Amino acid sequence: MSIIRPRLNDFYNIPFIQEEVDFAIPFLDEDIPLYVDPFLLWKSPSMQDNSLHLSIINCFNHLGHAFINGKESEAIQTLIRASECDEVGLGNSKAKTGKRIGEKMGETILYTFKTIPQINKSGFTHFEEIQLLVDNFSKDRVSDIACNFIQSFLIDFTIEQCEKYGIPIEKTTLSNVYDLKSNKFTTEITHLPVNPTNHKPLLLVPKRWLRSIPWINSDDYFHSFYVSKIHIDGAEFPDRVKLLSFNRDNYDIVKAYTSIKEKQIENCKHDPLFTQIPVTSAKGKISTITKLPTGKTNNADRKYEDNVCQLMTSLVYPHLDFAQEQSRTESGVLIRDLIFYNNKSYDFLSEIYTSYDCKQIVMELKNVHEVTRDHIFQVNRYLNDQFGRFGIILTRNPPLKKVFNNTIDLWGGQRRCILILDDSDLKLMTNVFETKQRSPIEIIKKKYIEFTRACPS
Repeated sequence: MSIIRPRLNDFYNIPFIQEEVDFAIPFLDEDIPLYVDPFLLWKSPSMQDNSLHLSIINCFNHLGHAFINGKESEAIQTLIRASECDEVGLGNSKAKTGKRIGEKMGETILYTFKTIPQINKSGFTHFEEIQLLVDNFSKDRVSDIACNFIQSFLIDFTIEQCEKYGIPIEKTTLSNVYDLKSNKFTTEITHLPVNPTNHKPLLLVPKRWLRSIPWINSDDYFHSFYVSKIHIDGAEFPDRVKLLSFNRDNYDIVKAYTSIKEKQIENCKHDPLFTQIPVTSAKGKISTITKLPTGKTNNADRKYEDNVCQLMTSLVYPHLDFAQEQSRTESGVLIRDLIFYNNKSYDFLSEIYTSYDCKQIVMELKNVHEVTRDHIFQVNRYLNDQFGRFGIILTRNPPLKKVFNNTIDLWGGQRRCILILDDSDLKLMTNVFETKQRSPIEIIKKKYIEFTRACPS
């Protein structure tokens, strides 16, 4: 795959944007930095989600029941299998493969069913509480265990979404599908999308279930509950190990915290995969940008790049999904770029995809007083099969006529299009962003139309 940070739909050239689909679009070479939070299924108005949450809890509690009734080894091995779910591609792995927990960790987790009377009697209502009871049980384990126990649903959901959007599927084998009847993991042959880089099966996950941190988590418990309601003023704060031990000995306190979190249900929202900055922040950033001097004095170039990065990614959303920002060196000069996926979600974007083979849009940032011919050539050298023959320079002032003519000559000789946007264009895009009457990307389209009209027929 030649593009930067490729996603499943990019590989198959399927033009949809993240905003319009119900699932998180998987990356091919890294994980999505979000996690399934079972609490979102519990609070959901959907009976289906509620039922899935109950299945997760019942499966987890069944392991505890087996553990305390003489099937310790079997329960531990099942929990180990449940502890990693590579197929969903959630977390922070750069290799899309994770590591399961060990036997000692599995035993420690399930031992809570023996040592905590309330859990022994009734089991968990929210198994995320394990984070408050066992060391090194983290949010990725919560997510993976939840996903593994409902893999059967995720298979059906994935097939449904693939049929809806035309994502290719093929025959594949899943080795970790939980069977609710036998309470065991089994192997299932099915049809799913596969990662074209390693041919491993992929499962799509509803984005309404995703958060960066579970609603019930250790840091929130300590800062919002333990410190204010349990800790005695003047006493030494316990370290993590002592706090976990305290929680196990005083599980009613953990349940009181969970009860508060349940009452705060309306504040529990899923985390979007991208969030636009508020209008007030956008106005602040364009104000900062326009007041900056050109050049590198007092890190003006870095401040310009930082503000433009944050502003532009919001201005072009949702028409363009942000892929990555990167730095590169060109003739000894450090250059910062913004890279966006071109999902052909707008007529102008579809045209540049067709006319210039533009799979991704690269925007090069230049905090200079005057764009020169050399700057145009720098961008031109960067435009290749990876990005196509279309690029944008973001800079401070409108180009001189002779520089603009350089871009026209480039089109005439090589059929390449380089647009130059300045502070006034960013101001206009920000104003449009504020009023919501039009889309900011229309300003880029306007520059493109002006460019094409200047090109020789």
